[in-house]
Amino acid sequence: MNACQSLLLSGLLCVLPGLAGATAASGAASHSTDANAPMVVAQAAAPGVQSANIFEVKPDASQAPGYADQTNGERAKVQPGNNAPMWRQVGSGVTGYSSLPVTQAPEAGNLIQPFVQYPGSRLTNAGEAWRQVRNQWILPYGGSLLLIALLALAIFYKAKGPLGGHLPDTGKKIERFTPFERAAHWTNAGAFVALAVSGIVMAFGKYFILPVIGGTLFGWLTYALKNLHNFVGPLFAVSLVIVVITFMKDNIANAADFVWLKRAGGMLGDHEVPSHRFNAGEKGMYWWGVCIPGLVVVASGLVLNKLVPGLGDLRGDMQVAHMVHAIAALVMMSILAGHIYMGTVGVKGAYGAMKTGYVDEGWAKEHHELWYDDIKAGKIPAQRSSGPAAGAAAPGATRPATPA
Repeated sequence: MNACQSLLLSGLLCVLPGLAGATAASGAASHSTDANAPMVVAQAAAPGVQSANIFEVKPDASQAPGYADQTNGERAKVQPGNNAPMWRQVGSGVTGYSSLPVTQAPEAGNLIQPFVQYPGSRLTNAGEAWRQVRNQWILPYGGSLLLIALLALAIFYKAKGPLGGHLPDTGKKIERFTPFERAAHWTNAGAFVALAVSGIVMAFGKYFILPVIGGTLFGWLTYALKNLHNFVGPLFAVSLVIVVITFMKDNIANAADFVWLKRAGGMLGDHEVPSHRFNAGEKGMYWWGVCIPGLVVVASGLVLNKLVPGLGDLRGDMQVAHMVHAIAALVMMSILAGHIYMGTVGVKGAYGAMKTGYVDEGWAKEHHELWYDDIKAGKIPAQRSSGPAAGAAAPGATRPATPA
């Protein structure tokens, strides 16, 4: 019998005491020395990491004074395997040791963030608080706001149809938007649409796209749109600043705007209230639908992309930036839905104005009479860029027949 067989035999002797006598009697004389050798080796290998012995746990240790304040080492003496003190510290946001440099990974030693209470959340760790705000407030109420805006526009279109068309075209054109203004507008509009579509899919796609195309395709779709979102964001930021600066002069409030607001712009009647180049509704859209929420979206987006030095390295920074970004984006989309509506199907000739840069004198008189009067009085040039002479037809425009 070799050493391994003797070791196995010794183990069986410990487990099966009923067979110990017979087995020991048959092999004790000739193999006693060999059988003891592996046992000595086994005992010598015992020092090291040992498992907790359940019989050594003291069930009444929790009644001892200071039990709740014990460190993990103190708890291990009375209740081996009970690591509650360590995990309690982890859950409270205590910073542990990490070999990573703080400059590269400032939160490497924090597994769970400290407790906070964001608006709309319970007092809990920051990650869970952010999740509650996003899932219980931003997504349901923001999505509802967007749907309400779209529904209101559909009802308005059903009730009123396209506005305008009461004055006949004269065939004489006025330049409403210069090529530079149109280039800035369309660049910003294209970036906005890309960001809006990708943002809606990432935020709400799991509710109406995922069940249709499945997890694999939805994963690839959101991955592609996420990268599109990140790369188009800087383009939107630059074009937004250009748009804000370019159109700011004509979006300052004046006395005519209060008259326009008092009469709701005449949208509920048959005649529009006279206004300058932009009416009060368009000015409100500029400030509250483009300028203010747009700049907030850009600033928070730069933080999320970690393009602002000193911000975005901490999870708390990213959570706050995300909540601000999502709220501002939903408000912006809801307001700009009205702008897109009015600029396409809501007002006759509005889309052509931004497409070609020109409007007919009849259109200008009907929709922006004070602006038209200033042009006719020579206060504002009818042609602000190098192009067709004032009063000529716009490039590509057709001269409508004069009604009898």
